[in-house]
Amino acid sequence: MLETEQSAFLLHSRPYRENQQILEFFTEHEGKLAAVTYLGKSNKSDKKGLLQPFLPLNIVLKGKTSLKSLARVEARAKSYSLAHHHLYSGFYLNELLVRLLSESIACPDLFRRYQNSLQALSENNDIEPILRKFEMGLLEELGLSIDFSPVFEKEADSFYYVPQQGFIPAEQALALPCYDGKHIKAIALLQLSSQQVLQSFKVLMRQVLSPLLGNKPLNSRKLFTKQEF
Repeated sequence: MLETEQSAFLLHSRPYRENQQILEFFTEHEGKLAAVTYLGKSNKSDKKGLLQPFLPLNIVLKGKTSLKSLARVEARAKSYSLAHHHLYSGFYLNELLVRLLSESIACPDLFRRYQNSLQALSENNDIEPILRKFEMGLLEELGLSIDFSPVFEKEADSFYYVPQQGFIPAEQALALPCYDGKHIKAIALLQLSSQQVLQSFKVLMRQVLSPLLGNKPLNSRKLFTKQEF
């Protein structure tokens, strides 16, 4: 079987049998893939040093089942240096991909968006626009793009976002978040300089993503809520 090298990032790892781990990679050509590797008992293993989040990798996987074997791994660039809330944000991106992407579906555009997001986070750029734009790209990849056209076509000061329907004018009270029409138009145009617009964007993304993520809370969100001493 032909073994092909491709760019990848490690999203998550977990123990598997004795001295083995299951690794979840986000790859350039095959999307999310799971692989098993033997790490050995030494803490000084070169492989252990490479299998870290946010480090650009070249990997070769082999095997015909959904759980591949890691045949080779090497760094292709320096790791993206993330700290504090920018680090937590990187973990959030990884967790979204682990939870929401199906396996073995190529998504090269999302891969590039992910890498660009890590670059922006490593440069200590404003976190909220980075996360919101990535969430939008992920929704597009999942075939769940948000249709903003009703906000431009219908005369209304505020709107609800209704699952399966999209945006509707807020003509009667519903048990849903109510969005300022100007904020939603700004979001559609990615005009994100206003903190009020960013707050509306955050609420909208949580409303859309929550049903997809289910009841299990995101571990990365817990990091943001912990007090730092």
